[in-house]
Amino acid sequence: MEYKANETAILLIEFQNDFCKPGFPLYPGVEKLLKENKTIENTVDLVKKARDKGVLILGIPIVFEPDYKDLGDPVGIKENAMKAGAFRKGTKGAEFIDELKPFVDIFVEGKRGLCGFHGTNLDAILRYRHIKNVAIAGFLTNVCVESTARTAFDLNYRVTILKDCTAAMSREEQTHAETKIFPLIGEVTIHQDFLKKLE
Repeated sequence: MEYKANETAILLIEFQNDFCKPGFPLYPGVEKLLKENKTIENTVDLVKKARDKGVLILGIPIVFEPDYKDLGDPVGIKENAMKAGAFRKGTKGAEFIDELKPFVDIFVEGKRGLCGFHGTNLDAILRYRHIKNVAIAGFLTNVCVESTARTAFDLNYRVTILKDCTAAMSREEQTHAETKIFPLIGEVTIHQDFLKKLE
């Protein structure tokens, strides 16, 4: 089954320096899979070619106030981000990586939790642009990518997870998401095969 490019959006979840670049606090956790999957290289290739076909590219960062007063109850992954000093508004770490910035059509603001839809106008943007299909890339595969994919499914978008454009903190977590969770809510594929299906 093919995708009409003008009805398709790529959601880039948290391609921020704090995750993607050496010297930033969350990089060590994803470094292994980031390199094995060639996540950044594949995603750059993806957005270059998809944008040429007319696909909408959305950047969805997670950003907190500098003092984290908007964090809510700092438990679990939110607590980890706060302790690491990650995703603070106005910092280099919270910025989208330079490799992807030129290809992003719209940056979606307001994400402070796991799901790209929660607290943002993502759904409104997609509906305004008559988007029916969403392809998801980013971090962490089994956390924010999964949460966003579940909501997209519930909102009746056709969901594709681009497994070679994602990274988790371990191969075990990555494989579990790819094989046990994602097939229940959408298609799991590599970016080259997705690009071939774009009309």
